[in-house]
Amino acid sequence: MMDLSTIRAGFVGFGEVNTPREFITTRCETAANELRRRGVTLVDGGIVSDDPDGLQADQAAAALAKEPFDALVVCIAGWIPSWAVLRAIEPFKHKPVLLWGLSGWREKDHFVTTADQAGSTALRAPLAAMGYKLKYLVNFKDSAPRYDEAAAYLRAASAAAALRKAKIGMAGYRDMNLYGTLYDGNLLKGVIGAEIEHFDLLELQEIIAGIADTDIAAQSDRVRTTWQFQREPQPGTIENSVKFALACQQKISDRAYDAFSFCDVDGVKKLLRFAPAGAMTLLHELMAIPTVPENDSYGAVTQLIIKALTGQNPAYLEFYEFTKQSALMGVPDYVPGSIVDGPITVMPNAFGSFGEGLLNVSKLKTGQITIARLFAQDGKLAIHAALAEAKTPEAWEEAGWAPPAPQLPSLEVVLPYPSDQFLQHVAGQHYIVAYGDAMALIREFGAITGITIIE
Repeated sequence: MMDLSTIRAGFVGFGEVNTPREFITTRCETAANELRRRGVTLVDGGIVSDDPDGLQADQAAAALAKEPFDALVVCIAGWIPSWAVLRAIEPFKHKPVLLWGLSGWREKDHFVTTADQAGSTALRAPLAAMGYKLKYLVNFKDSAPRYDEAAAYLRAASAAAALRKAKIGMAGYRDMNLYGTLYDGNLLKGVIGAEIEHFDLLELQEIIAGIADTDIAAQSDRVRTTWQFQREPQPGTIENSVKFALACQQKISDRAYDAFSFCDVDGVKKLLRFAPAGAMTLLHELMAIPTVPENDSYGAVTQLIIKALTGQNPAYLEFYEFTKQSALMGVPDYVPGSIVDGPITVMPNAFGSFGEGLLNVSKLKTGQITIARLFAQDGKLAIHAALAEAKTPEAWEEAGWAPPAPQLPSLEVVLPYPSDQFLQHVAGQHYIVAYGDAMALIREFGAITGITIIE
């Protein structure tokens, strides 16, 4: 499973042998401590100068090799001949590198510098030419140090490393014969590393048959007492949802899945004869795992990317309508409790020929959001993302639900530019939602993985 508990980075500081050591050490320690304050666990390689025999560089390399990390901070606190830096970091060339030039300080009425940016500018082009996966960042002498930007890059690096071990469980394949939910397994594995493991709905049906009646009763009672029902469900509706949720939970736990998708319309609804919205709502309460229906492969991977970058358990929303500047986005089934404003609210209802399920009709949180979707384009992966403002939409309904029609969980998503501009790149009907501004993290993730980011 993905380990999202720690952002891990190597850290080594550099400064020329003739510069007073305390000028280098003090500022590197400050930078390191500021990263720790932002949740970064550091593997400390110490301070390196250009001693003639390269002993300090060798000591740094040996120290960094003792523990795993996901990216390397090359902290330049003064002029440093490039050979000393390369000698220390060459064993870690395969890792993302943050080349970070610090800045000097003020003493009364003048500024003092150790030529930090002489050292950093001398390194950028050679490191890029040598194939290092590089982010170059300098502190400006007239601005606050860029600690947050440095930490964001390291968070993205750890997210990319975590996704190399990610596994998505998927019940069924290609719901409704959709094309936009298909994926290229070789491309996905090669670029991101995530694995999608398919299994049949029959496995969940067999698990359901073995669930204890006491477990079903306990969860059913909890649902009745903690959720708000807009009307009384038919006998068995709650129990159907509970049984399917517990079966999914067992399968996910047994196989250590990091995300989950399933065949919805042509699967659960058609074969099991009920809508699984209530089951997925409950599953999100039982375990912090992102889910998306309809065998949405790249949607599930997008959820893992957003979760690794932000720590949120992200939801999916679907496009229903557009204005010239906004989109009406909602879901015809369920949302995780993490994005609900107020109590979980459900309406027992059926759609078309499908049996009754517990439709989640909760009100959603508003505010700044980031919407994103991973997709394949010309044999390469890309992410389409936008920063938007989420508002409560006007009253509306989706035709086809048994009357009285529900008000689906939804948002009026105001885009930062005309909708036509967004629509020229739209990559599917499902987009993944993160609350707050995740654009900088998504850009860093794209730079590290080589995935194109479209804004």
